[in-house]
Amino acid sequence: MAQPLMPKATAVWLVDNTMLTFEQIAAFCNLHLLEVTAIADDEVATGIVGRDPTAAGQITQEEIDRCCADPSAVIVMSKQRELPARKFRQTRYTPLAKRQDKPDAIAWMVRNHAEVNDAQIGKLLGTTKNTIRSIRENTHWNSPNIRPRDPVMLGLCTQVNLNETVERAAIKAKRAAQKKKPAAAKTQPVEAQPVEAVTEETPPVETAPDETAPDEASPIETVADETAPVETPS
Repeated sequence: MAQPLMPKATAVWLVDNTMLTFEQIAAFCNLHLLEVTAIADDEVATGIVGRDPTAAGQITQEEIDRCCADPSAVIVMSKQRELPARKFRQTRYTPLAKRQDKPDAIAWMVRNHAEVNDAQIGKLLGTTKNTIRSIRENTHWNSPNIRPRDPVMLGLCTQVNLNETVERAAIKAKRAAQKKKPAAAKTQPVEAQPVEAVTEETPPVETAPDETAPDEASPIETVADETAPVETPS
């Protein structure tokens, strides 16, 4: 049977605030009967402040009343939600004899698994981003002597961890590619539809007759010179 949190403080509260028997309190708190009797006589746990189990959700007031009415009843603890165990991040330790092999392992990862980013490589091999960047850019102080080698063969990681890292990086790259496709479709230029040219019919402009134009040619009256006969003196 699971015991409550802080059993002695819970026993102190049950002795002071309930009519439960010492046997019931001892069974519930997983204590010896004599220890509960000593708590009731103020011989033990005199400086401990009582802790209410009902406030902590360990038992209900109805359960206490039921057991107080029946001295032979056993107190049943309420079901509590089990919290997941907290995972503590352990510092990766690499022996001194293998630390000089890390640049070779990084070069192997960069050459064979380009989809794995620097953060994932650093977490897998226990190295820094500056070291990975210098090997990518070929600016490492020992670049001429670096030979790409499998980190599993070097003992820097296990094959299971390597496979998980590669699979995780592949899934991440696939999701990024899927996100880029809708964005590219949205930015694609829309083809312009041909617009029918509307030509406005311009009405003919009536031009006023030019007043300065010469009038119609009128027949010129020609006056014939009638030559009268010249009289000569006789």
